[in-house]
Parts: sequence; structure tokens; C-alpha cells
Amino acid sequence: MRVLVTGGAGFIGSHTTLALIEKGHVPVVVDDLSNSRREAIARVERMTNTEVEFYEFDVCDTERLTTLLRMSPIDAVMHFAGFKAVGESVTEPLKYFRNNVASIVSVLEAMDAARQGQSASLVFSSSATVYGNQEEMPIHESALTGVGLTNPYGQTKHFCEEILKSTTRSNPGFQAIALRYFNPIGAHPSGEMGEDPEGIPNNLAPFIAQVTSGRLNKLTIFGDDYPTPDGTCVRDYIHVMDVAAGHVAALSYQPRGFHAFNLGTGVGTSVRELVAAYESTTGKEIPSSVGPRRDGDIAVSFADVTLAKEQLHWSADRSIAEACKDSWNWQKRNPQGYRES
Repeated sequence: MRVLVTGGAGFIGSHTTLALIEKGHVPVVVDDLSNSRREAIARVERMTNTEVEFYEFDVCDTERLTTLLRMSPIDAVMHFAGFKAVGESVTEPLKYFRNNVASIVSVLEAMDAARQGQSASLVFSSSATVYGNQEEMPIHESALTGVGLTNPYGQTKHFCEEILKSTTRSNPGFQAIALRYFNPIGAHPSGEMGEDPEGIPNNLAPFIAQVTSGRLNKLTIFGDDYPTPDGTCVRDYIHVMDVAAGHVAALSYQPRGFHAFNLGTGVGTSVRELVAAYESTTGKEIPSSVGPRRDGDIAVSFADVTLAKEQLHWSADRSIAEACKDSWNWQKRNPQGYRES
């Protein structure tokens, strides 16, 4: 299949681009490189000995995206392009509403204008944040979404899912799959690809990695007074290679309409437990201090992964220890990320 991958140079997008090639698909990548590096795609090309069709522009440019789709017809779209930091979304909500919501509308309009919408499929990079603060764990896809959302990032993902639902209702031939993944971490086992955020990382795993390497001084744990066993937030951390495999698996799903699947491990890990796992893997002590709770964070979130196993024939195969090992391998080999290349 020819697959348009928006945001394909980003963390999850680049690993999925690699996975697509390894499974015999042909990715067509669009990325504006606002929070990613072209080097990520260059490494995909070297690792697969494949030239990737790459275009540098913002997918919110509907006219240009439409032109691309008319020139280079596709079978499916994987939409990763968007901002993803929960904390930043609280302080800069308009940035998130404009980019994340506008980009999904632009992609759908371009697909329709290029006459791709009648039978095409779209796999959407959604998030467990659409569930808000759920009381019952693990979280199943049938749980109510969009209620009690604690941050604008989660709101944008919920709005995007609602747009996809409306689109599939208006066009019975269209398929939209929302993959609600929990907390992707890790890196490619080779150490050639990994997470390379601009500035100070907003997510826990790359922050830990940069502290371990000495790039940052210490880790701040945002709150240790949550109603959890050790007082820190509990999340479902999933290896990025498993997330990439989930996207490839979604391409084989046949039913039309809107469908949502959790991508997670089904196991919750606290902040302190992840730090301990990283210390055990690296043999290095990670200096940390406790700060106040961060706006928008919830106490506990982990997935019920039954549906993805049954319908996508997918499950997470890699452990927290493997994710920490691969993350550290990436950080050691690339202390400044892709910038050294």
C-alpha cells in the first residue's frame, strides 16, 4: 500500500515509517520539521536501503496537500502531525486548537478534493487523554470520552475523533481508525532512531534519558501525593516499536466506519518505578526532586488491550526494561539527538 504519513519525521511517525517499509508498504512522508528532524528520515532510508518520498510543508496547507495527493495517489493516510505536550497545551491552548484540529480538517478536505475520500482509510494518532479522569481501570474503548478532560491536548484529540466520526457517517465508504495510545517510550534497538524533542522535554522518558546522560541536571517529579502506591502518577508505558507495529496492523483492518483501539501494555507503572527501571538498566543514579503537581495531569491511566488483540491481532511484545535499554542506547549514541548529524 502507498501510505501518506503526516508528521512522519517525528518520534512515532519515523518509527512507523520504518515499520511500513519493513512490511513492504510505500510511505509518502509530509512533515514541516517544526518539532522533528529530516535526519530521522535519512536514517530510515539508510537502515532500509530505501529512498523515502518526502515533502517538507505544513499539512494545514490544504491546497498543497491536495496537489500532492492528486499527483501521488495513496491507499491510506496515517496522521501523526500535531503538537503533543500536555503541559504546554495548558499554557498555550490556542496553539494546540489551531494546529491539531485544523490539521485533521485539512487532511480530510485534501483527501476529499483529491477524490481519495470515497474509499480511502485514515489511521489517526489519538491518545488515551480522550478518556479524561476515569475511575475504573483498566480503561476500555467503551468508556465515555470527552467528559472531564483535564487539558487542551486531550480536548483536541477528542475533537478530532468527533470530526472523524462525522466524516464516516457522511461517507459510508470511508474508514477512520483512532489508535488511542497511552505513553510511548523507548527507541529503535539499533540506537539509530529515537525521541528528539526540541528544548527541554515535556515527556518523562526523554527527560530521564537526558538527565542520565548529563544533558540535564535533574528530574523534577511533578507531585508525590497522588492516590497511588508510591504517590506518583501511574501510566501505561509502551515501547514505540510496538506502537509502530500497531499502526501497520491497522492497515489490514477491513470494516468501514469509525473504530477506536487502545495501544498499551495493560500494565500501570508509576513515575518512581520508571525511574528505578532506568537506573537498573543504566547502572546510573538519576538525581531528582519533587515539585508541585502539573496542571492537567491525572493520577492513574492504563489500558484494556483486549479489543486490539481480538480485532487487530496486535499486542505489545516489549517490556519496560527493553524500552529503557533502547532509550539509553539511543541517548548514549546520540547525546544531542539528531543535531550532531
